[in-house]
This record gives sequence, structure tokens and C-alpha cells, in this order.
Amino acid sequence: MTRPTGRPSADAAAPATALRAPAPGWATEADVVVVGSGVAGLTVALRRAAAGAKVTVVTKARLDDGSTRWAQGGIAAALGEGDTPGQHLDDTLVAGAGLCDEQAVRALVTEGPDAVRRLIATGARFDADDATGEILLTREGGHHRRRIAHAGGDATGAEISRALVEAVRAAGIETVENALVLDLLKDGSGRAAGVTLHVMGEGQRDGVGAVLADTVVLATGGMGQIYSATTNPAVSTGDGVALALRAGAEVSDLEFVQFHPTVLWLGPEAEGQQPLVSEAVRGEGAHLVDADGVRFMRGQHELAELAPRDIVAKGIMRRMRERGAEHMYLDARHFGAEMWERRFPTILAACRANGIDPVTEPIPVAPAAHYASGGVRTDLRGRTTVRGLYACGEVACTGVHGANRLASNSLLEGLVFAERIAEDITAGAESAGAGGPERPAGQTGSSAPAASPAASGDVPLLASEARYEIQHIMTHGAGVLRSAESLARAADRLERVQDDAVAQLRRDGKTAEPGVETWEATNLHLVARVLVAAALRREETRGCHWREDRPERDDAAWRRHLLVTLRPDGALDVRATDSEAFPPSTTPRAETESRP
Repeated sequence: MTRPTGRPSADAAAPATALRAPAPGWATEADVVVVGSGVAGLTVALRRAAAGAKVTVVTKARLDDGSTRWAQGGIAAALGEGDTPGQHLDDTLVAGAGLCDEQAVRALVTEGPDAVRRLIATGARFDADDATGEILLTREGGHHRRRIAHAGGDATGAEISRALVEAVRAAGIETVENALVLDLLKDGSGRAAGVTLHVMGEGQRDGVGAVLADTVVLATGGMGQIYSATTNPAVSTGDGVALALRAGAEVSDLEFVQFHPTVLWLGPEAEGQQPLVSEAVRGEGAHLVDADGVRFMRGQHELAELAPRDIVAKGIMRRMRERGAEHMYLDARHFGAEMWERRFPTILAACRANGIDPVTEPIPVAPAAHYASGGVRTDLRGRTTVRGLYACGEVACTGVHGANRLASNSLLEGLVFAERIAEDITAGAESAGAGGPERPAGQTGSSAPAASPAASGDVPLLASEARYEIQHIMTHGAGVLRSAESLARAADRLERVQDDAVAQLRRDGKTAEPGVETWEATNLHLVARVLVAAALRREETRGCHWREDRPERDDAAWRRHLLVTLRPDGALDVRATDSEAFPPSTTPRAETESRP
């Protein structure tokens, strides 16, 4: 049900640090609101709808326009003969460089195979052997077995997205497309009570509104757009992490941003989303070479080109430095035209569209921002440190990825932990009765259930052009190579961006006009601040966090996580855990399955 509303009710309020925005002009209700339409979000939506819940899915663009559809390589699971969840666990722990939560990884690898089979039952079609019908499996970096299921050769994400979107539409689940989520609403006890959002369109749901729900699930994807060059789509502006921070939730491990080693190099001035050259290309036998054709990854790791991504990215960067080169090459000419066209049609088309034919010439590649291993901290059921708020997929930090995600574990993590979230929400609703948790006063029946996020104090919006300044700061100060000097410089420049906006607000009473571009820039700035603060604090090199001034891994001091919260005054609180284990969740029912 959607209805216009006048003054927002005080029973559900946004945080004091909320984004500046007009008061909601409409509101709708659901049992669960899922923010994001990738594999994680749509899986939660389908499972909860099947259990009889009223679900609303909010997505920033179209249902199929998130990060999932860009995934090329595939989804990892122990599906092949001779492979076991234990072997998958071992590979994941090695890639995570001592910071994986073993319980979370064990849940991933043991529940993963059946979760993939349920995905197939939902309608996803993976590439299979014509004769036997068995799913074809390949290898990627860090895997000692062929365990990567793929679809359409190199279009796995697109196929998974297609299947889930069709299932959501067939189930009649309510969706709100082209909507940027703004802030979390809470009831008087501090529990999540819905979200405010801005719909970019015309009609009944146009402009700022609210979706009220007993449960909010963040599945907003990544934050790759904080860098100038990334594999992430334009919508990946860290909105979920920023919302969670403003709501008082903890985030963790944001310093561990994975830079994909093999992104198509389009020149030194290339910005925005860059074409990915999947790790599966190396899994099928492509070689990394320099301009002289030397395979420089040999001798650097037992798996050579198939080492974990952080090792390959570092190997490429070192060779680039040694040779004074802007890129290296990926040589797969020996595949031949037939294999390229059958196995990697998307990559082949992207290369040819940019004037490169991988059938006859090596592909120029360089690392670019790809995946956030950290995010909103959750427990093993996807619960955050804010009651009623869950997170899954790339926006979450479950502990699975540690300091460096193992290739193709991301789709599986989204799938497995989405199912865990759905089960936990169902258990909570059943224990509270058929109606689920009691809504706060003023949020039932015909009352006007909206809330204003306008109480933003001295927090200004940043102008849209700040986005490009933030990207430049982060690329040069907190990219693949980092140091105390580069990070301190980045922190100072980010602070000046904020200070200039605050000074103008206090002097002239002016801030950037509320709108999608200014909200995105403000979200990017907050996430960038957290990443830089954590990277400065972690004085070691571990996984995909590479400190030039601290080149060694230091388990005694740094085999632990960094937890960050946003104070009401806008300052960041950064603290380290006592060990590699996360502290127990503070959410309800945590005693049923807490971390050690």
C-alpha cells in the first residue's frame, strides 16, 4: 500500500547524521525490505516471499543492473568428483591470509553445493557436458581443484541474474526500481523500522519516500566507484556501507580492497568501469607476460598465474615498476578462435570493441579496483550490530573473505548467507507469532508511517564534482600500493573536502542541493574516509592491503580485525579486535550461533 503523507511520525526516526533530503512524500509497508537486486538480495526476497512474507525489493537501477550480472568467472563450490568442502575451505583460508572466520568459511563451503543446486532449481542454467549433462567446471586463482561452475562461457552473472529476476517477477514480489536508498529508519527502541529512499521517475512513487518494514536487508553491492578505474558498475558507490555507518552499525576490514590483476588496459586516462578479463582465462591456461614475452609469475608462487589475486596483482605491479611499463600482457593466443568464441565470447567482444584481438595478439592488462572484502560486520546469520538490520553480499563483512577474497567465492557467499538470513528472519517471525515483531506505534493501519531524515546537523552534502576529486585522491593515495605518507596525504585531502563544505554551510547556510549525484558523492566520501583510516591504522602488508613502508605480514600485532563506527559528531571510531575472531554480535538471538 502506498499513500501520501504530511509531517513524518516521530515513532520512526532517521539518525542524526542522516543525508540531507526532503521529507518523505509517500510511504509503503512490508514485512521485509531488501535493498539491492543481485544474487544476495533476490535470494533473500524469494525465500522470504515463499515463507509468506510481504517483501519489497528496492534497487538503484533496473532489477538486473547490479554487480551480479557483470560476474564473468563463475561460482565456486565443491561439485566435482574428488573435490570436497574441506579442500575448498583450505583454499579459502590460504587466500584470506589469516583473517578468515573459519566458522563462516565452513558454512560457506559445506552449504554451498546444495545452495547452487537450489539456484539451478530456480532456473539458472550452467554450462554442461553435452554427453553426460554434468556441469563443466574450471579453475581460477587460488583454487587447487576445478570447482568453478560457469554459464554462457563467461556470462555467469548475467545468467544467474536472469534466473533470479524471472523468479522474482513470477512470484509477484513488489519491486521499486531506479531508487537510491538514503537512510535507515529506527523505532523508539533503536531497532530498524524501514528505509527512506529517492525514486528517480514519475508517477505515484516519485521523489523521496519511505518503506516501513520490521526487517531491513542490505544487499547493495560494492564501493568500487571510490577509485578512478574499477570493474564495478556506476551504481557501486558504497551506499549500503554509508547508510549502515550513519545508522550506528559497525563496519570492518574496509582496507582490504581487492584489485583484480587482469583488467583490460585502455590507457592512462581511462576512468570509470573498465572491462574485466576474467581469472577463468588464466584458469584455462593463459599466461601473464611482459613486453618481451617473459612469464614473470613463474617462481613467485607455486600456482604461478593462478596464485591468489593479491599475489598476482603485486607481481604485475612489481614487473611494471621494474620495466617502467604502464601494463603487462595476458597471452592466450594458443586458445585459438574457436575456444575464444565458445568459452569467452563476452571478453572477446570487449577486447575487439577496443581494438584488440586476443586470438592474434596478447591482451594489455593492469590491476583495477574490483571487490571489497570488508563491509558491514555481520554474524553467521547475517545480523549486523543494529537490531533488525541484516547485510549480505559485497556490502557485508561475514568473515569469509578475510584479507583477500578467493576467486568466485563472492556469488557463493551472497547465495549461502542470503539463505541463512531468510532462515533467521523466518525463525524470528515464528517466535514472535504470525505477525512478526511488533511494529512501533504509529506504523500500523491507517497512520502516516514516515520519518524525516532532515535532522542532519552540520553534515553538508558534497557537490557532485567532489566524486571525481575523491576518486583521484583514493587512486593515488590508497590504491594497490600504499604507504603511511600516501595515506596521510589522502586523509588530509579528504578532510579538506569535508571542511570546505562545512565552512560554506556555516558561513552562508548553503550546501549542495539534495539529489542523486550529491548523495552519491557524500556516500563515497564517508566510505573513503573509513578505508583510509583503517589502512593507516593497519601497519603491515596482508592480503590485498599492501603497505610499501610496512612490507611484511605481522601476525603478532595485526592478525585481528579493525572495527569502525561513526560517532554522532561525524568522527570515526577505529578499534582493533583482540584476535582474528570477531566479537559476538549484539543482535537478538546471537546466543544461538555466536562467534568464538
